[in-house]
Amino acid sequence: MTDVLKMRRASDVRVVGLISLAHGSSHFFHLILPPMFPWLKAEFGFNYAELGLLMTIFFVVSCIVQAASGFLVDRIGSRPVLFAGVALLGLAALTYSQSNGYAMLVLGAVIAGCGNGVFHPVDYTLINHKISPPNLPYAYSIHGVTGYIGWAAAPAFMVAITTIADWRIAFLSAAVLEVLILATLWLSRARLVDDVQARRDESEATHIANNPGGAPMSTFGFLKLPVVWLCWIFFFFSMAATTGLQSFAPTALFKIYDITVSSGNYYLTLMSLGGAGGMLLGGYLATKLKVPERIITICFTVNIVMGLLMATGLVPVELIIMAFVVIGLGLGIAAPSRDLMIRSATPSGSSGRVYGIVYSGIDLGAALSPLIFGIFLDVGLPKLLFIGVALLQLMIILTGFKVASISTPKASLSLIHI
Repeated sequence: MTDVLKMRRASDVRVVGLISLAHGSSHFFHLILPPMFPWLKAEFGFNYAELGLLMTIFFVVSCIVQAASGFLVDRIGSRPVLFAGVALLGLAALTYSQSNGYAMLVLGAVIAGCGNGVFHPVDYTLINHKISPPNLPYAYSIHGVTGYIGWAAAPAFMVAITTIADWRIAFLSAAVLEVLILATLWLSRARLVDDVQARRDESEATHIANNPGGAPMSTFGFLKLPVVWLCWIFFFFSMAATTGLQSFAPTALFKIYDITVSSGNYYLTLMSLGGAGGMLLGGYLATKLKVPERIITICFTVNIVMGLLMATGLVPVELIIMAFVVIGLGLGIAAPSRDLMIRSATPSGSSGRVYGIVYSGIDLGAALSPLIFGIFLDVGLPKLLFIGVALLQLMIILTGFKVASISTPKASLSLIHI
């Protein structure tokens, strides 16, 4: 390897590390609130529908911001949008820690949603334009794994600190963590500059090459493409299922199996760690087998079976922990195949605005899921959590086959990770 290639790889590693650090913190903030539901319920007397509504507010705001921030990234660049997002997450955790009632928790959820909404348009724009093509597969893998690590860390982090101190200290600790991440990004800010004009020129050139003699590229033209909305629907079902488990699985396990809520939160941590490991294996399988829709079908079919078994209330408690690890592995193994399938069906000329729209499906799915499943728990039907998640995963399989049937040779959107 020449010195130039070594230097380029070293630079790519640093950039991917910074982007992945921010991505992991975004996923961490997805789950700083749900593990605190039992303590907030005891403190303020909220019901589960009210607590689920907080997550709905968070993801609805994130959905709106995500769609809009993609356009902002294309106008002013990724770095300032990234810094604003990280700062808002820290402010949200601080707001949670000082909450004296439902209104302040709602305010915190709104601030957190604004911060969370910027990450995917920022992350994938930076990866696509800052990382050399030979290193892109590694960049996507690291970026995706850190998301799962963020999910895994949050329940353990929040519950541990709450157990040692209290829930307010846990939120304050999360705020401090985000300040440290922002400081790290700021110190390395020179590596996060992206050339907005160069991206515009590249997108225009790609459009002209693919549409000789055609009309100039429209800012909103991609919204007319059915495949964009199929991808949106696919991510909607994916995140609705995942968020349902993340928000209420510990409470449902307590009601069905009398497993402590703290233990249930650690099961979620193991599920996320299983997802991180599964993603590494899934990348290998996706590359070797090249049948993404089949891999997705197998993984989600296994997860459906796990969910339905737990809904029976008959699974031995000792095996439930294994079921959560299996579910995590299934999610992780399916992820690279899902991303390859989405990539092959997505139009060329990728940019922040395309990522923003497609990823808003994730946030809307995550917004509606806690609200609906929270109602199920309030009316004494915890088993419907696992049944509902199984039905959502069935819809993922069906939508996946539809997306896989669309072949677009000009596709150039990067691999997509939740």
